[in-house]
Amino acid sequence: MTPAPPTGFNSDLLERLLASSDQPAWAVELRRLACERLESLSLPDRGNENWMRTDLRMFQPRTWAAAAGAEGQAVISPGTVPAVPEGLLEEAICQAALAAGKAPFAGRVATLDGRVVREELDSAVAAQGVVFGTPERVLAEHGDRLRPHWFSAIDSGADWFAAMHAAFHRAGAILHVPAGVRVEAPLHLLSAVTPGGLDTGHVLVVLEEGAEATFLTETAGGGDVGTPGGCHCGGTEIIVGRGASLRMVNLQNWNRGVWHFARQRAKVGAAGRLQWTLGALGSRLSQVQQDVALVGRGADAQVNGVMFTEGRQQLVYNTLQHHQAPGCHSDLLYKGALQDKSRLVWRGMIKVDKVAQKTDGYQRNDTLMLSRDARSDSIPGLEIEADDVRCTHGATSGRVDDEQIFYAQTRGLTADEAARLVVAGFFQQVFDRITIPPVREALSAAIGGRIRRVT
Repeated sequence: MTPAPPTGFNSDLLERLLASSDQPAWAVELRRLACERLESLSLPDRGNENWMRTDLRMFQPRTWAAAAGAEGQAVISPGTVPAVPEGLLEEAICQAALAAGKAPFAGRVATLDGRVVREELDSAVAAQGVVFGTPERVLAEHGDRLRPHWFSAIDSGADWFAAMHAAFHRAGAILHVPAGVRVEAPLHLLSAVTPGGLDTGHVLVVLEEGAEATFLTETAGGGDVGTPGGCHCGGTEIIVGRGASLRMVNLQNWNRGVWHFARQRAKVGAAGRLQWTLGALGSRLSQVQQDVALVGRGADAQVNGVMFTEGRQQLVYNTLQHHQAPGCHSDLLYKGALQDKSRLVWRGMIKVDKVAQKTDGYQRNDTLMLSRDARSDSIPGLEIEADDVRCTHGATSGRVDDEQIFYAQTRGLTADEAARLVVAGFFQQVFDRITIPPVREALSAAIGGRIRRVT
């Protein structure tokens, strides 16, 4: 085997970072094993199906290894807290809660360049046995409870980025909800970076049998086009227990100079329910693997995706709906709009194991072109081993109808207003599926503010 080229992410750097770590020995050992794997890997090339449409020629790992080594302390002292960008969802939830006279969040975590800025949990929620906070603290205090779940869902050796994250992850959040506990208010994680900063946050969500919760995660900050930008290499693991119900929202809203790499996977147990909403508005380049595994009889997953690209952004999303048990249902709907010279790639797969009889799976991807220079690639797929299933997929891609724009203009709208109206109608189908009104309204307003006239 040809040795991997040096990238700066190595065992020496890891040991320096571990010197101030309070994580349990078993978690440290997982990091070291991932680092050994990392040092044997090269960056993914275009021979890999998931990466063949991704251009990594300008990505320089050494830049981000230097950022990892220069981040300093894991927790920012209260007297030196820097300005952190306000989260789009955070602001929307706070405004809605203020109008209703309710507390906006049951708990909040905020990080900047992998350092903890804020960590809080409502005392009444904590009294129910809910655990929420940064991995560094939570694993140190509740390691035995969380050990079976930590890095149990995602494959830390899948590629260079997965191994890098498994070895060098820092900050993020852990949420553990005991059996039968229902958390009414949402929990929130904001991950931010400064221009040239690095974020490697890891998110673990565990809902035990019959538990219910809503968890919102979002990103912000970083440099814009032509600046040092920033880099995110993250992971998300979701474990939904028997009969549990989780509403999960991931909003990628980096500035347009940020490299964004993420591996996200959920496992839904028997009769469990997952509504997973993904928003993608920012970054220079995004490469995301989003998987849902239905592992218990009668599990249900709804996946919603809202994407908008502009400039020369490129977003690549690979999705998998893996039916591993009988009688499960999955429904994925991604919608994206592109303007300028941006590119959007979606590659989706429904996989049905032989034992997963009575499967009901659906996936659909629709894209709307607002520019003749934009490009969209939609690649749906089915891999079915069972014989009693109902699985369908579809993909559409097209331009805005000029007659629609003209008609709106004859009613007194400008070209930009007409374009916003058409795009709002295009996204309405997926917005109607989002059951958290402030999230729905915030995403709609954010996309509307980016739309310019159709070219």
